[in-house]
Amino acid sequence: METTAANVHDIVLADKLLHGEEQRVFGDAGYLGIQKRDEHKHRNDVSWYIAKRPGTRQKLDARRQKVEKIKASIRAKVEHPFRYIKHVFGYGKARYRGLAKNTQRLHLLAAFSNLLISEKYLWE
Repeated sequence: METTAANVHDIVLADKLLHGEEQRVFGDAGYLGIQKRDEHKHRNDVSWYIAKRPGTRQKLDARRQKVEKIKASIRAKVEHPFRYIKHVFGYGKARYRGLAKNTQRLHLLAAFSNLLISEKYLWE
């Protein structure tokens, strides 16, 4: 997990988020063109599943729209812990406390959200 200033785009930090052994990478429309960037051109064995922008998605045929829906459903599973961070812990809007303090708080909230999610598996 990485935290940045508000003016840094997600695609810039993608290299830090990937460990190098990925076979498939799913991303939202903010990552369009990531496979063309210099730091990712060497990743020939990676399949990139990047969502289309909403305006482009509307123009697709039914089969392609179904593919986009599958991509979105996979990404939704990964985004679920962030729902806890935003809604349960009230971190929907980050207050400026400095990047170090925001990073520490976000790591703590991520740990708490992991505990909340894993709690349901303890009693099964």
